[in-house]
Amino acid sequence: MHYWFPHVPGVVWSALFLAIIFALNYFSVKGFGEAEFWCSMLKVVTIIAFIIVGFMMIFGIMTNPDSSRYSPGLNVFMHGDGPFVGGMAAFVSVSMIVGFSFQGTELIGVAAGESSNPAKTIPRAVKQIFWRILMFYMLSILIIGFILPYNDPMLLKNDVQDVGASPFTLVFSRAGLALSASLMNAVILSAILSAGNSGMYASTRMLYVMAHNKMAPAWFGKLSDSGVPRNALYATTLVAALCFLSSLFESNAVYLWLLNSSGMTGFIAWLGIAVCHYRFRRAYVQQGYSLADLPYRARWFPLGPLFAFALCMLIMLGQNYAAFTSAKVDWNGVVATYIGIPLFLILWLGYKWKHGSKLIALDKIALAEAHAQLERAEPKARLAGQMAD
Repeated sequence: MHYWFPHVPGVVWSALFLAIIFALNYFSVKGFGEAEFWCSMLKVVTIIAFIIVGFMMIFGIMTNPDSSRYSPGLNVFMHGDGPFVGGMAAFVSVSMIVGFSFQGTELIGVAAGESSNPAKTIPRAVKQIFWRILMFYMLSILIIGFILPYNDPMLLKNDVQDVGASPFTLVFSRAGLALSASLMNAVILSAILSAGNSGMYASTRMLYVMAHNKMAPAWFGKLSDSGVPRNALYATTLVAALCFLSSLFESNAVYLWLLNSSGMTGFIAWLGIAVCHYRFRRAYVQQGYSLADLPYRARWFPLGPLFAFALCMLIMLGQNYAAFTSAKVDWNGVVATYIGIPLFLILWLGYKWKHGSKLIALDKIALAEAHAQLERAEPKARLAGQMAD
């Protein structure tokens, strides 16, 4: 917003957008879903246009030769150290920001509880996500690598509020398209608001489920007449109000603390998902159930959860290992980087100490009731599918 309104204090925009996101989640799940639909539509249309323009530039159909020292193509991608500038240390450290951008795909599992026919819609959504990530993330990154050298002066600008430094904006600008900066600023803004919207939805539902599992005060487990856990929403909004701190302080220190704590806890959540998936599949087979009865079965098990566990652990622990190898340890950087890990351990070990919880044996995991619900839901799912066809 500073790009359009440089004289308006950031705290005003923080309050306004937090109020909007709160309102979207307050009345019903439809408000959240409708907002996500339109924000996602805007992002998809923009990314498709970006891919088309990018390929036209790579093949010389659309380009502005005076805007860069390099003509688009493999020579840009392999310039200098190629795609691995800074080596493994840089690759691991940037993974936290990358993961922060990717995190949210697991919301499919959270949304399953409020889906009308999860046995049919959730597997379809999971399959679509793989191809969408491949197209919208990987292909976009590849195009940027072919068009923009890593040492482009615009990419190295220190002014983080300058949307002109965005690689997406630079690609449109190099193509000679006017108003690209304002367009991308609007898209980036919608993407940020979408992330906040989905984050508030997920956090509210998680707190609601934790309350029912006696992992949080029962007060958070109450529902409104429209089916929204508003008490949990109030608590989530108070935590989200930490965004005001980044508006009150001029430096990026608060922003980096929030980014690292959120990104780190996101990787911890993925770590837990990998463990749960691995143990669920092993318990399901050990208790005599057939994998063919599952509405969705992940391929290449157990490679998937084992690889995810190892990769998340590498990124979490290796974020700032360079701070420990230098002559003098940068403790401020260490704390800012790893703040999410002690926060998680305090909550997790505190719960285990209070309730005396232990790891459940595979043959003792309660799958019978869940499997019975699945069998009861299967005829309804088939009937709904036939009616839809």
